Amino acid sequence: MTQFAWLTGRGPALREAQLDRRARLAPPAPLDERPLAEQRLVVLDLETSGLDMRRDRVLSIGAVVIEHGAIDLAQQFERTLCCDRPLGASVLIHGLTPSSIAAGSEPAEALLDFMEFVGSSPLLAFHAAFDQRMLGRALKQHLGQRLHHRFFDVAELAPLLCPQAKVARGGLDDWARHFGLQAQQRHHASADALVTAELALILLSQARRQQLDSLPVLQQRLRSWRRRHRVQSL
Repeated sequence: MTQFAWLTGRGPALREAQLDRRARLAPPAPLDERPLAEQRLVVLDLETSGLDMRRDRVLSIGAVVIEHGAIDLAQQFERTLCCDRPLGASVLIHGLTPSSIAAGSEPAEALLDFMEFVGSSPLLAFHAAFDQRMLGRALKQHLGQRLHHRFFDVAELAPLLCPQAKVARGGLDDWARHFGLQAQQRHHASADALVTAELALILLSQARRQQLDSLPVLQQRLRSWRRRHRVQSL
């Protein structure tokens, strides 16, 4: 092999070192019965060029780790991904300038760095379906890698565990305001990941008080909650 990029079938162009890193990425661990306080959870936030999950692109990734029942500020992740094609005015919402995006990390490198950071841990995000779809699409496009890690949606956990809360629209700002949390800078991946992690800690504490003290039990309760809400919406 040479150090130059090469194609593997119809997949993306990856250098030999990148292929080696991809091969060594940890597969997702199965959900186990350990108490929530003993779990390592990665809280993720993506900033994208828009909300079209088929066309828009991941511009930045922010993440922080919850471990031993607390946010571990020593385990934080932040990357801006380089994008060489024109982006819409919506990018300005994130505070990402064209120059910062042009100077960002090569997408394949940034995604390898992130998946190494995640390891085998489950992921949490607010409105997780969007982040899961966008991250999965980016991994497939730039690494030829499928995303199999389990996601938990903080936007679902909040009303499940706090049904008595009077939260109007149910967005991240609404739940943060309800619990008195403040984001240092909204629509910034690392800041949004941190406030999402703070909210998740409150919700995990609620889950323990409700005897939902493992990820499989919490997942099962979420499935029941979703079915009930689907029936109610018919």
